Amino acid sequence: MPERRFHEPVLLTETIAMLRPVTGKTYLDATLGGGGHAEAILEASAPAGRLVGLDRDPQAIQFAGQRLARFGDRVELLNTNFAEIDRTSRLEQAHFDGALLDLGVSSAQVDDVVRGFSYRQDAPLDMRMGPRGEPARELLSRAAPSTLEQIIRDYGEERHARRIAKAIVREREREPINTTNRLRAIVESAVPASSHQLKSVARVFQAIRIAVNDELTALKSGLKQIERRLNADARLVVIAYHSLEDRVVKRYFRELAADCECPPDLPVCRCDKVSEADVLTPRPIRPTEAEVAANPRARSARLRAIERRRQVADQT
Repeated sequence: MPERRFHEPVLLTETIAMLRPVTGKTYLDATLGGGGHAEAILEASAPAGRLVGLDRDPQAIQFAGQRLARFGDRVELLNTNFAEIDRTSRLEQAHFDGALLDLGVSSAQVDDVVRGFSYRQDAPLDMRMGPRGEPARELLSRAAPSTLEQIIRDYGEERHARRIAKAIVREREREPINTTNRLRAIVESAVPASSHQLKSVARVFQAIRIAVNDELTALKSGLKQIERRLNADARLVVIAYHSLEDRVVKRYFRELAADCECPPDLPVCRCDKVSEADVLTPRPIRPTEAEVAANPRARSARLRAIERRRQVADQT
């Protein structure tokens, strides 16, 4: 594999402070990427801390494997999506003393022209984070106008979603939409020319990428699967990069921390719900100005964390 620069680990100091790795414990990096966070976890948990790393991208597994080779049998890397933990035989009985989800697309994926994630350079319109699934060009060729509109509106939060969806349908009848430049041109032709035109392009590319990789569904499922495998006092740290992801994480953490879900006008609790975790971040942790200056892609990062309650973990 050619040498490629995976993203610098975002909020690294804050992540390690939240996870509190110690020797003899086992940690999960469910979005391995280039292995930057994993390397720091292994260093902080020396000499006997272990780490299981997951990634749906086989190139990430290969790259991180080389980076983490010095840790020997303290590391196990698996080429799988974190939303498939329950279906991964190797993880059937696995439990963890801390876990990390660093969401979104990696810099290596964005910078790899053939992956088609970026609107800044012409490339085949793929956008898959792994080798499986339907490429973006196929989604655009078959999706109904209403589906395209919903994807662009809900996942891109784009107010011109209907106009853009109609333009995509019209243009795909003339010629297949197979490249990033062609999709960008279609979006630009559908929205009013202004200084904000490029933002519409970015929102559409984000929306299509989320749909292609089913990112929000995977996140909701993955959070539940990981949380169930946390030991007592274990912490789950999640770094999100856009409001849709962050909203899912925030709501799930609040549900776990809630003591009662009964209607407020009910005089006595009847749901018997017990808080399963404590929220450690009432407000998300954001990168410092110095980190953003050194790594602009950290700009939108938001870190949230919970700690699993001991009495709940002991019952599972």
